[in-house]
Amino acid sequence: MKIRVDDQRTVSGRHPEQRDQTVWEVFEAERPSLVPYAGRFDGFHAVTASVSKTCLVRFDSNKYSVAAGAVGRPVEIRAYAERIELRQDGRVVGEHRRSFGRGQMVFDPWHYVPVLARKPGAWRNGAPFKDWLLPGALERVRRKLAGVGDGDRQMVDILTAVLSDGLVAVEAACAEALREGVHSADVVLNILARQREPPAPLTILTPDALRLRHEPLADCARYDSLRRSV
Repeated sequence: MKIRVDDQRTVSGRHPEQRDQTVWEVFEAERPSLVPYAGRFDGFHAVTASVSKTCLVRFDSNKYSVAAGAVGRPVEIRAYAERIELRQDGRVVGEHRRSFGRGQMVFDPWHYVPVLARKPGAWRNGAPFKDWLLPGALERVRRKLAGVGDGDRQMVDILTAVLSDGLVAVEAACAEALREGVHSADVVLNILARQREPPAPLTILTPDALRLRHEPLADCARYDSLRRSV
C-alpha cells in the first residue's frame, strides 16, 4: 500500500484519544478485527425482464438490445450506476452505457447480425445499423460495396462471417483483399477459408543411419510360389 506524504504525517501523528500511541499503531492493533478486503464491491440493482422479438429489453422507461440468440427467454438486468449488463444463464448477452432519458432505444448492431442472414434488407433500413461505423478495413469495404448492385447481400455475408471467424480475422481478410485491389465478399470469404485450413505437415528428413541400404523390390511372382507350396 502506497502512502502519500500527507497520509504519512497523519498516521505517524498521535491518536486523538489514545495519546500514548500513534494513529498507525492503533490501526495495527485493530487490523486483526477488521473484515478483510475481498475486492471491488459489485453493486447493482437486479431485475428480471422478458426479451421482445426485436431483441429488446425494457428497463426504466428505455429499451436495450441483447444478442439475437437470447430471444424467447427471460434475462437478468444488472443496473449499475453508469452501465446496464444483461445476463442469461450466467452469460452476458448485452452490455450498454446506461441511459437516463425516457423512451430511448439503445442498440448494439452486432446483436442483430444473425438477423441479417435472414433479412439482408435490414442492413440498409434497419434502425440498429443507422450511422453504424464499422472498424477499419470493414468500413472501407462497406463503402466500396455501397455502389454495387448486390452490395448489401455481399456485406451481410462478410458481417455474418464475424460470428464464426471473429472480428479480428474478418477485418484482416478485408484488409488483405483491399491490398490486392478487390473487395467482393467471395474474395474475403475465400481468404478466411484459406486461413482456416490446417498448415501443411512438416517434411521429416530421414537420417542417414535410418536409410535402407538395399531397398526391397516388388516381385509379385513370390505370391505364385507361395500358392504352389500350399
